[in-house]
Amino acid sequence: MQTDFELWRQKRLEELSAPEGWLSLIGLFWLEPGTNAVGSAPSCPVQLPQGPELLGALHWEASGIIWKPAPGCAAGVEGRHAAEADGSVPLDTDEEGKPSLIRLGDLSLFILEREGRIGVRLRDRAWAEKQPFAGLACHAFDPDWRIAARWQPLSPPLAMEVPTMTGEIKTVSVRHQAVFFWNGRELSLLPLEEDPNGVFFVFRDETSGKETYGGGRFLRTEAPRDGSILLDFNRAYNPPCAFTPFAACPLPPPENRLPFPVAAGEKKYLGK
Repeated sequence: MQTDFELWRQKRLEELSAPEGWLSLIGLFWLEPGTNAVGSAPSCPVQLPQGPELLGALHWEASGIIWKPAPGCAAGVEGRHAAEADGSVPLDTDEEGKPSLIRLGDLSLFILEREGRIGVRLRDRAWAEKQPFAGLACHAFDPDWRIAARWQPLSPPLAMEVPTMTGEIKTVSVRHQAVFFWNGRELSLLPLEEDPNGVFFVFRDETSGKETYGGGRFLRTEAPRDGSILLDFNRAYNPPCAFTPFAACPLPPPENRLPFPVAAGEKKYLGK
């Protein structure tokens, strides 16, 4: 068990310190329908920290998002769509699988969709040269925090409102709950996602805002078996919003606020 935890921990640190990890994000811009200029000029809605004053424009049209480069544009586009005769390229968003990338040196832009809104994330792959990864503190592995829970069906499913860091509310249909005991008290966690590959929870506990990130933590588990699920809080981890202001994370719903300290998993990130 501890060996598996150490391997998970190493993979987690490698993902965070990667050129395209969450720490590489340096901008988030929400688009308006129509034309959205991209460049380093102060008038551009999608602002680049360097490069040409006008790199091109993102057009939010009924058919989707279209990239139209400016004359002499040095940026390249990576994705499944070929350029049209005028150089314009339809872009895939992150809702359609792997998003298209607009690349300019170490900078890249890609499109995300969130509850009907369209945004652009800006990434700097050379971020570590400017601010090296400071590492991340974590509690030592403790087998007592591997808690077996009942995977209990909910009939009818619960319509749970989940707040996000952007101030929006997302309604999630919850079909099960994980029911477990802690210090003789029966408690439960509601999943935000469940599929054959596993279950995803967002929770808050009495360490939140003190020893751990104030916006709560994430927990992914293996798929339930025979009506039970393992909640391994050793693998509780910080959401992207703990590392960058340019993420749009779900917050713990009221139903997932645990009335005790979970002294397991990742602690606060103090690097920035």
